[in-house]
Amino acid sequence: MDYVSALLPPVVMAVLFIAVIRVIVKSQGGANKAKEDAAVDAALTRAEGTRPPSVTTPDA
Repeated sequence: MDYVSALLPPVVMAVLFIAVIRVIVKSQGGANKAKEDAAVDAALTRAEGTRPPSVTTPDA
């Protein structure tokens, strides 16, 4: 029975890992894709708006 206790944790972790990957893959795209893309675009726009303008030095 030692082999069961040795194999159970890796098997459980493998099953959970596969389940997480399936959820990630299935959540890509679909009906919420446009909403998620809009949220990312808004966050990037906000981040770029708060960044101080870069100072360029004239070439000598």
